[in-house]
Amino acid sequence: MQRLKFKEKIQSFFKVFPVVALVGPRQVGKTTLAREWTLEKGNGGLFLDLQNPLDLARLNSPSLNITPELKFLVVDEIQLKPELFSYLRSFIDANKRKIPILLLGSASRDLIKQGSESLAGRIAFLEIPPFSIQETENNQVRQLRGGYPLSYLADNDADAFMWLREYIRTFLERDIPQLGFNIPPAAMRRIWEMIAHVHGNILNFSELGRSMAISDHTVRRYIDILTGTFVVRTVQPWHENISKRQVRAPKIYIRDTGLLHSLLRIESSEMLSGHPKLGASWEGYAMEGLIHFFDWPSENIFYWATHSGAELDLLVFSNGKRIGFEFKMTDNPKSTKSIQVAIETLKLDELIIVIPGVQISFELSGKLKVRSLDVLMQA
Repeated sequence: MQRLKFKEKIQSFFKVFPVVALVGPRQVGKTTLAREWTLEKGNGGLFLDLQNPLDLARLNSPSLNITPELKFLVVDEIQLKPELFSYLRSFIDANKRKIPILLLGSASRDLIKQGSESLAGRIAFLEIPPFSIQETENNQVRQLRGGYPLSYLADNDADAFMWLREYIRTFLERDIPQLGFNIPPAAMRRIWEMIAHVHGNILNFSELGRSMAISDHTVRRYIDILTGTFVVRTVQPWHENISKRQVRAPKIYIRDTGLLHSLLRIESSEMLSGHPKLGASWEGYAMEGLIHFFDWPSENIFYWATHSGAELDLLVFSNGKRIGFEFKMTDNPKSTKSIQVAIETLKLDELIIVIPGVQISFELSGKLKVRSLDVLMQA
């Protein structure tokens, strides 16, 4: 599958920055994308996979292998050798001829601190997610199995969920320790499963801590790791200057619905259709799809809620506008008191109720609209 959108972004970033880092969870196609990029660059470059012991050994003396004569440099799994960042900074600053350097990593810039600090002003980060809704043809399969290529493209649901179970095990037993975190896999699995059960809800650190007999601080640390490895998303609360008491804790989501469903033991469309988390699954699926489609930065997206019951699933600041979204698993969306309070209190330019279905688009009132997800992704 040609992911042209990301290839174009890579080229755009290289016009400004000497280094581009492709970050995202394992098995989403970062290496495939990088190899396609190198084929277009031709010969004369160097591709290093740091999971290969021979390539890793070559970097014991990086100056012998990373030279100004290279046409390009690609380093895969950069988080396995974070000290390379400081060498690359010196290499870039010492050479007038700027060769494009493509780095691939399975952790965010917050977890790879050396990258954001040593290469500040020289590096752009591009997140590569699993297959998006726009990149797939079967929405039912995409929601059930998620967007990881080997899950979505599996021959059947049983094979897809076998792959997802193994992915989760490997993530906990290998990937987390490789990032330098000494956390028992069983403990991390338990917190991940508990997050799946509260997917789409307001996060209560104390409640999670009590259920696991660990401190709030430890819960926050575990969630920060899951967030930094792109498997969990927290949406921060928005606070308006009003007299009503507003909720100040974040909401939490499992970013990929395939992982969500695997953690909840939902392994078929029939199981999903009758499950209590169906609505929450749809909310996360649609929200994640819109975030990637419109490229909304995380600092521009919030949710809003008051202790009296008014709430808004998603508040986005985009192009000078305040846009609200409510995600409803229904074919008969209606205005509610909560929706009207959100429109008035937050001074929204528009509020869109997002529903399943195909090519649905109508207005409920001046600022209140109903759109099916596919219509919004044609914008």
